[in-house]
Amino acid sequence: MSWRTVIISSRAKLDYKMNYLIIRGEDTSKIYLNEISTLIIENTGVSLTAYLLSELIKRKIKVIFCDEKRNPQSELISYYGSHDCSAKIKNQINWDCNTKKFVWTEVVREKIYNQMCFLRELSRKTEAELLESYLNELEFDDATNREGFAAKVYFNALFGHNFTRTEENNINAALNYGYTILLSAFNREITVNGYLTQIGIFHDSMFNSFNLASDLMEPYRILVDREVYWMDLNEFTTKDKHDLADILNKEVLIDGKRHFVNNAITIYCKSVFNALNENDISHIRHYQYEL
Repeated sequence: MSWRTVIISSRAKLDYKMNYLIIRGEDTSKIYLNEISTLIIENTGVSLTAYLLSELIKRKIKVIFCDEKRNPQSELISYYGSHDCSAKIKNQINWDCNTKKFVWTEVVREKIYNQMCFLRELSRKTEAELLESYLNELEFDDATNREGFAAKVYFNALFGHNFTRTEENNINAALNYGYTILLSAFNREITVNGYLTQIGIFHDSMFNSFNLASDLMEPYRILVDREVYWMDLNEFTTKDKHDLADILNKEVLIDGKRHFVNNAITIYCKSVFNALNENDISHIRHYQYEL
């Protein structure tokens, strides 16, 4: 499995030669393409050859392009991620409605559970107990929006009672950057498996091209939250962005084995697709929260 997240921060020319990404800047270096899972182009002064882009697509390598402020702006997605994507898309359109709701309930349950564990790790006992009560109250398809109530308690416990996710500040900038990296990793797995990112199981905005990734990534947001919580965000630096991108290269325990987050996302996504296709949520494999 590929595992590297490669970030190009300075002006360079990128091209392809004999299965390697060639980086020509102040010095020339090369990286074996089969080792790369994600390529982040941070600098708008970077140029790429069409040959390289074609090879990146063939190998299902996620490419993220940043704007002049080094914030993720767009990504490269293949038209065809699987040889049988037409059949996969037909299945996706016809996924059983109740099964989708069961899967979403499990996604929400795991998200709130991870948030609760993090608050316990920080000795926020009162807030953690409140999230535990939300878990116990969780209904089918989260009909009473326990996810929303939990999010308010959780973020206020982490960043203060005046904090909201709509403010423009360094904390939200860091959270959004990290979530965008995660979203791209989930988009990659969705397309590799032959499905459409636009058709979600809960999210269904006509303006969101990544509804399904927005659904599946929810339990993994905690990985970004933990990283941001421990950052000194008097300013949001390039190093902070690189640390957030490096989350994909950290290890978690899933299905009894330790894997890089990138590979854990692969295992998790495939398990969710199996659950949806076979109408059996017991297929779902979550990573284990570790203190």
